[in-house]
Amino acid sequence: MKKVAIFGNAGGGKSTLARRLTETSGLPLHNLDKLQYRPDGEAVPHSEYLKAHSQLLMQDSWIIDGFGCVPSAWERFAAADTLIYIDLPLPVHTWWVTKRFVKGLVASPEGWPQGSSIVKGTLNSYQVLWRCHQKLTPRYRQLVNEAKPYKTVHHLRSARALRGLLVGSPPET
Repeated sequence: MKKVAIFGNAGGGKSTLARRLTETSGLPLHNLDKLQYRPDGEAVPHSEYLKAHSQLLMQDSWIIDGFGCVPSAWERFAAADTLIYIDLPLPVHTWWVTKRFVKGLVASPEGWPQGSSIVKGTLNSYQVLWRCHQKLTPRYRQLVNEAKPYKTVHHLRSARALRGLLVGSPPET
């Protein structure tokens, strides 16, 4: 495991899992939100993001957390040797977005771009939830099924499976 792509719908625990894997593996962690947004929460130009993403993929090892955009996501999935897809039921994703918001009123979520609005980010996450579930979830499921023969794939379908991977027990695949 040298190049790990963690992906799934909003609020699924991707950032928490990415931080934990970094701690246990020593692989460098890259949060795409920090590539896409400046510390004040302003979006970087898309061309600047794409250039930074391409340079990131050329590194020898990485854990990448986040989505970016469709073309960069599929480029990342192709470059990764390990795919971790968090595919929880939609109500769980929705609840975890809400939980992150409530906690974010007290302190910024870990990995959240500095200066970014938790309210704006949460509203965006709510908008993304259904669209991702309708459009990307079927494509993600197809991707992980097709990648199983030549990549390490973890298709996490429950909070229990996610916790299992976090604590190092064999996950559901």
